[in-house]
Amino acid sequence: MAAPHRKRKVAYNIPGHAHFVTYSCYPCYPLLCRDRSRAWVVDAIQKAREQFDFAVWAYVIMPEQVHLLIHPRQACYSIEHILAALRRPVSGRAKAFLLAGGNTRWIERLTVHKGRETVFRFWQAGGGHDHNLWNDRPVLEVIEYIHANPVRRGLVAQPTDWVWSSAGQWAGGPPGPLTTDPIVDGLNTADTAVAHLLPPSTTL
Repeated sequence: MAAPHRKRKVAYNIPGHAHFVTYSCYPCYPLLCRDRSRAWVVDAIQKAREQFDFAVWAYVIMPEQVHLLIHPRQACYSIEHILAALRRPVSGRAKAFLLAGGNTRWIERLTVHKGRETVFRFWQAGGGHDHNLWNDRPVLEVIEYIHANPVRRGLVAQPTDWVWSSAGQWAGGPPGPLTTDPIVDGLNTADTAVAHLLPPSTTL
């Protein structure tokens, strides 16, 4: 009997669109509950932003996942490469930290056996989730959704109380660990010819 076909992740690299991306820890462990690992995430976002030239419009780092709203500035880009640049450095630093500390318990927990190979997994497999946004209203809704995550989880009373997000900067306060970019370019709302090809917006 043939092995079941694995569904391929589809991404749409369309100039002018923003991307709402989410990537989660394996297997939903709260691996981002300490400032150390959250700082790794911030560092990876900053380096990926510089390498791939995208604007960061909003973000939140939760204990077990990251939500990020970005806007690629270049006409030619690859969201798959961006997601890899966001995730891979964090995984590498986590593994190095655990090995240096001799923490075999967590190394074993995060090691997946694939036939004769073993793979260290800090993040869920599959590259994360990505949703295209191409007009202003969903962008503002996604920003509110991102910032409200800690409140919905009961971690804080107000979005601005969560340090590891852009909520404070959006409310007019000082930036958090990662400075976001102003939405000055808007979105490409004229690209209606390809709109029917895109997955539906995230239900908020």
